[in-house]
Amino acid sequence: MWELLDLPIDADYKINARDKSVPPVTYSNGETMRQILARSKHTLMMSQNKWTDIQRHRANILFKHYPILKAAYHLAMELRQIFNAKISPTKAMGRMNKWYEKVMALGNNNFRSVIKTFKNHAPTILNYFRRRATNASAEAFNSKVKIFRSQMRGVRDRDFFIFRLVKLYA
Repeated sequence: MWELLDLPIDADYKINARDKSVPPVTYSNGETMRQILARSKHTLMMSQNKWTDIQRHRANILFKHYPILKAAYHLAMELRQIFNAKISPTKAMGRMNKWYEKVMALGNNNFRSVIKTFKNHAPTILNYFRRRATNASAEAFNSKVKIFRSQMRGVRDRDFFIFRLVKLYA
């Protein structure tokens, strides 16, 4: 997929032996494969039930030509379903182990790095299934502090800096 997108735009047009330009192959929706790939990025990040008819048609063409992409999409959606289900940590671990097996059967190195990360941080990830809480609020606050700190360069009075920080964000 990335190889096709990295080709120059002129590569859509093939030159025949007589130096005449031949238009690129267009599919039933009127798009070239390069256009389908570029326009499917957002589609592949959302659930199938949220796709419009155009997105569904484009995804069907894409999946027909790239079956590994279809398998990867379904694995990603299956992982999303595990995290959306309100289940106990032990059931979640069982489902995750089954998901790991499916990923290993696919043989894609990108998903294997996800498995490695999950296995290294399993206790922390399983805490999500206990409380349904993430550290997103702490990360957002940390981001605000970094922005504020970059705006207040050269502050010498540390106590005043912390006072301002608390007044603005606490």
